[in-house]
Amino acid sequence: MSRFAPLPEPPYYAVIFTAQRRGADNGYGAMAEKMGELAAAQPGYLGVESTRDEHGLGITVSYWQDEAALKNWKQVSEHLFAQKMGREKWYEHYTLRVAKVERHYDGPEGR
Repeated sequence: MSRFAPLPEPPYYAVIFTAQRRGADNGYGAMAEKMGELAAAQPGYLGVESTRDEHGLGITVSYWQDEAALKNWKQVSEHLFAQKMGREKWYEHYTLRVAKVERHYDGPEGR
């Protein structure tokens, strides 16, 4: 299975979440798995790509059909709880960016 999200032709939205984790897991892995499953069940969800380095810096990009779908995801109660736990327990620092994808290319052959 590819680690790349199978995406449609643009436009669609990308939510880019970059976070520096604190040391211990403290339930993070289980919550991350649950959030992945829950997000995948949401209307308008397109896919996700995620990576984390050995120092705890992670980048997760989730893809959404439109802005309404990602706004709805932001309001799911379990997701709101996970966000609260992230702020209080799991993340030293994070940045979230929302972007509208207008075009994309696949490679290695490029454009």
